[in-house]
Amino acid sequence: MIEITELIEADEGTLSSVNHLLPQLSGSAQLISLERLQTLASSESTRLYLAKEGDHIHGMLSLVVFGIPTGTKAWVEDVVVDDGARGKGVGKSLMRHAIEQAQQLGAKAVDLTSRPSREAANKLYQSLGFETRETNVYRYLG
Repeated sequence: MIEITELIEADEGTLSSVNHLLPQLSGSAQLISLERLQTLASSESTRLYLAKEGDHIHGMLSLVVFGIPTGTKAWVEDVVVDDGARGKGVGKSLMRHAIEQAQQLGAKAVDLTSRPSREAANKLYQSLGFETRETNVYRYLG
């Protein structure tokens, strides 16, 4: 049975699992250090949720919740499920947990972006009620 937990304390085993998942998220994703993982684990705004079965991590996502003058915002980032666990509801469990946590933290909505080429991920988000927004996404790489 899959259990969704928040990473509170980083360790070498979790780091190894996270670094196994990152290349599956993006070919350009850089592996992270134990120090970076601990920084994420202790962050006030970023919550890293892990989908675990026993000690094995099948997937993860980041939920970023922050306050601005117009309210509390929530963004889901870096959703990834291990190749061997795809199609088994792991991503859906992670997303449902993140939505629930965002609502408990006062967010009225949850936003995310997903490349059109990630067809299975986009179908998942739509099945959970996410809708495409009419907006422009900008990035400054300065």
